[in-house]
Amino acid sequence: MKVAVVGTGVAGASTAFALATTGADVTVIDSDHAGQATAAGAGIIQPWSSSATGPYYDLYAAGAAYYPSVIERLGAAGVTDVGYRRSGSIVVDADPGQLDDVEKRLRERPANVPLAGEIERLDAAQARELFPPLAPNLQAVLVPGGARVDGRRLRAGLLEAAQRNGARTIQGEARVEMRGGNPALYVGADPVAADSIVVAAGAWTNHVIAPLGVQVPVEPQRGQITHLEVRDAETKDWPSVLPVASHYLVAFDGGRIAVGATRETGSGFDPRVTAAGQRQVLDDALRVAPGLAGATVLETRVGLRPLADAPIVGALSEHPTVYVNTGFGAAGLTMGPLVGHLLAQLILGDRPDVDLARFAPSDQ
Repeated sequence: MKVAVVGTGVAGASTAFALATTGADVTVIDSDHAGQATAAGAGIIQPWSSSATGPYYDLYAAGAAYYPSVIERLGAAGVTDVGYRRSGSIVVDADPGQLDDVEKRLRERPANVPLAGEIERLDAAQARELFPPLAPNLQAVLVPGGARVDGRRLRAGLLEAAQRNGARTIQGEARVEMRGGNPALYVGADPVAADSIVVAAGAWTNHVIAPLGVQVPVEPQRGQITHLEVRDAETKDWPSVLPVASHYLVAFDGGRIAVGATRETGSGFDPRVTAAGQRQVLDDALRVAPGLAGATVLETRVGLRPLADAPIVGALSEHPTVYVNTGFGAAGLTMGPLVGHLLAQLILGDRPDVDLARFAPSDQ
């Protein structure tokens, strides 16, 4: 089967990798848009403390549980390091009541997700032992199985592994048009032969499928995230820090700490770093971890998340050879590898390991 995959963020790269390793003839189209969400994502893999429920939470948790499998599969393809590390995460707050709610939710869930590990309540001193820059008034709930991944390295690894299994990449702007009564893919003026087309173009998905006269309910949401450097500190084993809020701190190797992120709904396709966004990110980070005040500001990345009420995955009802894979919002790096695997199974006529029917475009 010839399958064309439009988009090289985590959704597209994961789908291309899964298809290529199962024998499909894969062509990947990379439009290289400024503001690609994967390139800016923080990479927190810890869904279990989330307040999400229902099918969304089930997919979120399954995405985290799939990571050991995708890391193993990448290793078999010769890609051995994508910045994935299970260094734990801590949910922090000054209000013990808030943490009581989080702890209760966590303890109701790990029986079904052993990867989360043994949940532990920490006092402020114990929390600072794990993440020294923390404010002294913050207690925590420790989730030992929490992990992080470097989105840029994961994307590159998935694409490299797909190419090692025969996938090829085309650079350019893609669009799907009706030709001879059937959908056809073009990059510029050139047709791309495909039995099935996967549009995994993130926030730009509707740009690609617009010539078909259809839309899916996804829009760009700007997220600004700043990377700091803490000198003379070995940070690779520091846990991710999740306040009871929408912002976070994620430690990587070499003293690098990612802090963020804004959630700017209605931003449009504007990938700029703004003064207000930069201020919000740093204010949020320093309230939680004032010990980072002397850290070096390395860079601020901007990602345009594909925002939707729920992931949108599956064939377009009016065009069954055209599939979409988008709508993950801030959860793309957690869900993306699993959903790419599941969508590949669906396209190749196999029964997916997790039912995607709830997320089909016709159900949005």
